[in-house]
Amino acid sequence: MPLVKHDYPVLEYDTASKAVFQPGNGKKHFPKKAVFAFLGDEVEKYAHAHSGIQIDEFESATKLYPIYECFHNQERICLCPAPVGSAAAVQILEYLIAGGVTEIISVGSCGVLEDIPENRFLIPVSALRDEGTSYHYLPPSRDIKISTAGISAIKFALNQKKIPYLEVKTWTTDGFYRETVEMVQYRKEEGCQVVEMECSALAACAKFRKVTWAMLLFSADTLADPHKYQEREWGKTSISIALELALDAVLSVVEE
Repeated sequence: MPLVKHDYPVLEYDTASKAVFQPGNGKKHFPKKAVFAFLGDEVEKYAHAHSGIQIDEFESATKLYPIYECFHNQERICLCPAPVGSAAAVQILEYLIAGGVTEIISVGSCGVLEDIPENRFLIPVSALRDEGTSYHYLPPSRDIKISTAGISAIKFALNQKKIPYLEVKTWTTDGFYRETVEMVQYRKEEGCQVVEMECSALAACAKFRKVTWAMLLFSADTLADPHKYQEREWGKTSISIALELALDAVLSVVEE
């Protein structure tokens, strides 16, 4: 199929499977299971504390992102820190996939649009595509469904530890400082319960590359009352357990 053109560039989509240049060079051999974590320096701390080995790094224009190989329950896992924002995150996800990763669990915090306590674990089952990156990977649509295999693996990890969770629809946005009162209300009306900045784009990339991906979130700040925004503690007490849960979950992923 040819390039699908549109009056608005964000809605244009090229069905070609190959681009002018491709991610990676085909010579990397990462473990097939990976945790791609939006957890600040927690990844590096975990890797250093658990005899992780740095096997590569992704070099962006502004920063180096180390890629580790760790053992969790005696299985090899690729562990990589993730940058905030859809375009940057997808760029590194592409690199991991090009290196042989096929089963990925991402983990990070989110804002809540409903009355959800801080540090509650949440599993996105669908994401509203209010970002630009996903439209380079899939035709335009309002929402994207998340991998059922990935969701099942996350549920299993949470159930094993008897940790309660909610299944949610997330609003993936590019505009951190453009979550206006009216827009927050609009998103709530169409069923969004949380907001973050990467889920729909990562899901689209994974579908395009035919790999399994899902995401575990934990609640941080709240926009439930858009007239009274609260940072709270940014979900800080959930960071360590969230990474452990993601590591547990990725071991249970079965390729779709």
